[in-house]
Amino acid sequence: MALLRINATPNGLAAEGSEESGPAATRAIRQALACAGPVIVLIHGYKFAPGEPGRSPHRHILSAEPVRGHWKAVSWPRHLGFGRGDTREGLCIAFGWDARGSLAQAYRRAGTAGAALARLAAEIAAEAPGRQVHVVAHSLGARVALTALRQAPAGAFGRLVLLAAAEFSSEAQGALAAPGAASAEIVNVTTRENDLFDFLFERLAPAPRPGDRALGLGLGPLAGCRAPRPTASEQAQHRSSTRWLDIQLDHPGTAPALRGLGFRLAPADRRVCHWSPYLRPGALAFYRALLREPERLPLPLLRDALPTAQAPRWSRLLARPRLRLPLSSVPHVPS
Repeated sequence: MALLRINATPNGLAAEGSEESGPAATRAIRQALACAGPVIVLIHGYKFAPGEPGRSPHRHILSAEPVRGHWKAVSWPRHLGFGRGDTREGLCIAFGWDARGSLAQAYRRAGTAGAALARLAAEIAAEAPGRQVHVVAHSLGARVALTALRQAPAGAFGRLVLLAAAEFSSEAQGALAAPGAASAEIVNVTTRENDLFDFLFERLAPAPRPGDRALGLGLGPLAGCRAPRPTASEQAQHRSSTRWLDIQLDHPGTAPALRGLGFRLAPADRRVCHWSPYLRPGALAFYRALLREPERLPLPLLRDALPTAQAPRWSRLLARPRLRLPLSSVPHVPS
């Protein structure tokens, strides 16, 4: 398996397990790019920290062999198609960064890590012109990815899959307008299971402008920012954008639509869960196809097939439980 572990450190990019940054990381990237296939960067979210016992993402979701006994430790690399012996499976880059501290501290640090990711994408573009970087990012990892879009060279990024993104709508709009996003396509995976986390994020992270909303409500309509009202240019940019797609994973219409496209998604079974976008059975297989078979799943096709409206916040948490009565207690039930 071509799995490269790269960390954002105060001194620059460094290979996991090495204290040397800069040239050593560049050499590792150059050697790893010898493999054929897509380049997919995986970015963790809040509270992980490379090199910290019990907190290292390289022993958890970013590992081919995660530590056992933890219910959230699912191997992203393996579920996304790495380690299967295919000579064209590509390069998986497990991107680590220090996401400890308060949410506000980690949010700011995610911006710094995003600048490091932009440098990584630039190095890949220089070493392998035309070979785009694709991304899967969870939680604050989405801020890392969107910040990188603002600073990366044009054409460096391909598809970005954001899972329960901990970022504000106005920041995403700014990233979409940057040259680094010129050829990028962003799939923003939301779920009402994450509403509580979105609510806390909006109150604990430093919003760029008053009333800004988390991406858990989707980027469209642009009224994700309640105040101030979006400018005319922002609204026009949103209407003309075909490079952003919101997918509410727990929408009642999503699983049937994905089934029609050949993907089996298990039912949503929780009211509150920050990790369901990758723990829900069938979800990672869908993301694998998004990144490895983009011609099979162009965004216009997905936009036409999937529900476009986001359910209101708290609609899942406050919904009445569904009672399942035995047939013997229900009169006149047709057979």
